[in-house]
Amino acid sequence: MKWSRHLPRAFWHSGLGRALQTADENVSFMIHWNWALKGECPLGPPRVFIRHYGSSVGSGPPSGRHGQLFQSISATEAIQWHRRNLAEWFSRLPREEHQFGPTFALDTVHVDPVICESTPSELLHPPSELALEHQLPLARLSTLTLSQLFDPDACGRRVQTVVLYGAVGTGKSTLVRKMVLDWCHGRLPAFELLIPFSCEDLSSVGSAPASLCQLVAQRYTPLKKILPLMAAAGSRLLFVLHGLECLNLDFRLAGTGLCSDPEKPEAPAAIIVNLLRKYMLPEASILVTTRPSAIGRIPSKYVGRYGEICGFSDTNLQKLYFQLRLNQPDCGRSDGVGISATSAQRDSLVEMLSRNLEGHHQITAACFLPSYCWLICATLHFLHAPTPAGQTLTSIYTSFLRLNFSGEMLDSSDPSKLSLMAYAARTMGKLAYEGVSSRKTYFSEEDVRGCLEAGIRTEEEFQLLHVFRWDALRFFLAPCMEPERPGTFVFTVPAMQEYLAALYIVLGLHKTTLQQVGKEVADLVGRVGEDVSLVLGIMAKLLPLRALPLLFNLLKVVPQVFGRMVGKSREAVAQAMVLEMFRKEDYYNDDVLDQMGASILGIEGPRRHPDEPPEDEVFELFPMFMGGLLSAHNRAMLAQLGCPIKNLDALENAQAIKKKLGKLGGQVLPPPELLDHLFFHYEFQNQHFSAEVLSSLCQLNLAGVRMTPLKCTVVATVLGSGRHALHEVNLASCQLDPAGLRTLMPVFLRARKLGLQLNSLGPEACRDLRDLLLHDQCQITTLRLSNNPLTAEGVALLVEGLAGNTSLTHLSLLHTGLGDKGLELLAAQLDHNQQLQELNVAYNGAGDAAALALAKAAWEHPSLELLHLYFNELSSEGRRVLRNLGGTAEGKARVVVSLTEGAAVSEYWSVILSEVQRNLNSWDQGRVQRHLELLLQDLEDNRGATLNPWRKAQLLRVEGEVKALLEQLGGPGC
Repeated sequence: MKWSRHLPRAFWHSGLGRALQTADENVSFMIHWNWALKGECPLGPPRVFIRHYGSSVGSGPPSGRHGQLFQSISATEAIQWHRRNLAEWFSRLPREEHQFGPTFALDTVHVDPVICESTPSELLHPPSELALEHQLPLARLSTLTLSQLFDPDACGRRVQTVVLYGAVGTGKSTLVRKMVLDWCHGRLPAFELLIPFSCEDLSSVGSAPASLCQLVAQRYTPLKKILPLMAAAGSRLLFVLHGLECLNLDFRLAGTGLCSDPEKPEAPAAIIVNLLRKYMLPEASILVTTRPSAIGRIPSKYVGRYGEICGFSDTNLQKLYFQLRLNQPDCGRSDGVGISATSAQRDSLVEMLSRNLEGHHQITAACFLPSYCWLICATLHFLHAPTPAGQTLTSIYTSFLRLNFSGEMLDSSDPSKLSLMAYAARTMGKLAYEGVSSRKTYFSEEDVRGCLEAGIRTEEEFQLLHVFRWDALRFFLAPCMEPERPGTFVFTVPAMQEYLAALYIVLGLHKTTLQQVGKEVADLVGRVGEDVSLVLGIMAKLLPLRALPLLFNLLKVVPQVFGRMVGKSREAVAQAMVLEMFRKEDYYNDDVLDQMGASILGIEGPRRHPDEPPEDEVFELFPMFMGGLLSAHNRAMLAQLGCPIKNLDALENAQAIKKKLGKLGGQVLPPPELLDHLFFHYEFQNQHFSAEVLSSLCQLNLAGVRMTPLKCTVVATVLGSGRHALHEVNLASCQLDPAGLRTLMPVFLRARKLGLQLNSLGPEACRDLRDLLLHDQCQITTLRLSNNPLTAEGVALLVEGLAGNTSLTHLSLLHTGLGDKGLELLAAQLDHNQQLQELNVAYNGAGDAAALALAKAAWEHPSLELLHLYFNELSSEGRRVLRNLGGTAEGKARVVVSLTEGAAVSEYWSVILSEVQRNLNSWDQGRVQRHLELLLQDLEDNRGATLNPWRKAQLLRVEGEVKALLEQLGGPGC
């Protein structure tokens, strides 16, 4: 996750550099095409369409003899109905887009990727071995906007057929949706009628004959009335054919005969061929989108213009994309989980991200692909905005792949019908896992080729590899931008390597040679075992051969032996995963969520152990993704991608992981590593599993961890449903806010001791603390709220909670800004609580009167044993009166106001000085120095007044401690 190094801009190679998309590749607008369009949906006024870089707005009608053809009332109504239906379907967004706000819509803000015009000679030029070196500099290519796609070519010829191509994830679907919505809202006047077709939908029909008119009428009911007019529409009729790679087209006359009649039934592929031949509706305009490997399916003589979608080649486009995505007014809204992100917070994220992009780091290379811009936006929302219920980091990455790959086949002409994602998991997953195993993130061309070509033996397998190189390789790999590593490649985003490595493991693709041979033998025995067993059973009855029963039993043992081998393999993987999670070398790192955010925003990366080799890589997300991929939700999405994980395999993997976690999970972890452990359970999304593994957790120490809304959700989700009590929950210095307190309430209800010091909690947080104390399940005995600006307003709420609480015995309000009013409120309400044993209100700026009132209330309290009042604004007389009050009656509360009691050292002197030492850097140093000088003077006076040598020695020792603190503050010292 190291994206924040300052690196120069690097030249991008075509094989890896030009993938792009806005992450809703196939699902987002094609999902409803297979359904009949029914009913009316009012189109309403056109939305304001913010255009960047390219636009189809304002494109005039092409030259030709055709005017307005659909002028009759019935035709106009039919087209308006058609527009409304298309706008309704194409405006629908996948669920993953809803996190950007309830009013977010892709037809209101959009950044167009660069479209470069190319020639047939460039398209048919054979790529290099890995398709990593195949790109012409963008400066040599002319760029196109959507409004220029059907402009006359360089020779002045009218362009009727345009082919837009791009690798998986380059945004073909988004551009088509944008064009369709333009037409629906009247912003594409060049065409009177637009008819979009999904080639995936047409391929599902198979070879069943249907006419073009039937295909249109079945999908767009309102157009039934105007089908006879299509032939006369000429170039003002636009067909959009999306995903041509899904159709197997045969342009040979022997394979597909000529047909010019739109009403004659033919196979859908034959109709598309004749449309592209310009033999059927020869004047119609056609826009085709396809993957690069399928470009050759259309002879170039039938294509007027080729355009390649080339991504965000300019960092200004990248920054504009992030500004539009992250600055939605209702982004990060609260749904009861946290607070809404403010405009200042959103601006801060955009500013940090822009600075990182300007540094031309590896993240700039990733953002060359618009689809990865979407992934980065989604990750930032996950890290910094309130988290929707059930959303995990693994689900974001799985959804990202589902949006880009859907259930696409690698090659529609291949009989194996292998899904593209399954092929990527087998090849790119192998490369990723080998990198994790050898702890490296940089790969040579030989490394990549070795993983791609492993096990290829047949011509069909080489063809699949060729298609993958053309269509998807650059989606996963990018050239390394570090000048000291020329010719190497990295995964497009660092976390993708760990995700694919985890996917490779949970799919069971990682097998040793022994396991592969054992599986083949077991399969062979399983196929013939029943027949052989039957024959041996008959022979054993007819012939006196005693060895046959033994052989019979051995045949049954072979599958069991292989099953044990697989079980041992799962245990080995679980062991490796747990060891990666609890590596001691990572104890000096930030938690994994902060590491991910820092790498995206360009903040300084994680700290390393001083003895750690500088080149050692950290893969702390790998075990998180392994757990996440085993969750039911992610397994369902993987099944849609053609990567199913069987329930039995998931159960056995989970049992192996639980066994290893049970052995190593009981050790005491540093706070960041403990949060990583909890994040693993959050990704796994299995409460029963987490409850069993974490049943031995008694102390939750997350002191110093910055508790964002996401981290609060993680802790509450994992620990909130447990049954056993937590002995101590320490959340000191965690930057908690009231929303975080509300999220963590289920965890607080399980705690016996709760530390919330140094969190800048104000009076508004006291309302939640009051509710916590009044909860009927509250079992807190010790509550530490020191060094929070609660003020008297906050303590007024706290005393309401104290009055109704029956469990609290120790309360620390040290340095909480109570003042005289706060102490007076406590004094007036203290008798309403009958269980409190210790109260610390030191360093609160209270005077003699308020302190004396509280001391008297404490003295009369039935259970209070100790009251801390030191470091308040007390006079010498006030301290004397308080000392006398604390010692007048046996069994009453003791009042601690100084380091001395009478002429002797107070038994609480170490408590006072340890508090000072612990907060020396956070308290007002001038004020602390003044109090220490008063305490030092008090010690010196008592030492001079006593003749007891033992007391003198004790006073001298404490004086030395005070002088040492004064020296740290720059005071007079000795």
